[in-house]
Amino acid sequence: MISTFFSSVRGWIARVVGRRPAGTPQSSLRKAVFFEGDELPAALPPFDLIVARETGVLWSAGMICPCGCGRRIEVMLLDGVKPRWDLTVDEQNLPTLMPSVWVANGCRSHFWLREGLIEWCKGRKL
Repeated sequence: MISTFFSSVRGWIARVVGRRPAGTPQSSLRKAVFFEGDELPAALPPFDLIVARETGVLWSAGMICPCGCGRRIEVMLLDGVKPRWDLTVDEQNLPTLMPSVWVANGCRSHFWLREGLIEWCKGRKL
């Protein structure tokens, strides 16, 4: 319990000063990259969150699964679509998605993307 607390504090401090926590793989840090169009490009970069927008409207966001399986993950950002995610991007271009992302089949990854960092949910299979 104490180690979990200190790990959380270390992560918070790292985000405040703009560095990733020690021991966090580089692949966990993601930046938001905006792409003009109503769908994502065919190839996604391994470490960024690509956001499709058209005339200022955010359509979807996509990334390669952070577990390393190579799977393409896409979440919808449009109002009225279900399921739907909310995206915020801070001044350092670090994205946050709400709610969590859960891959229902295959690798079964379940994680939060908060301020550019992947935070694994309990019970992950890594």
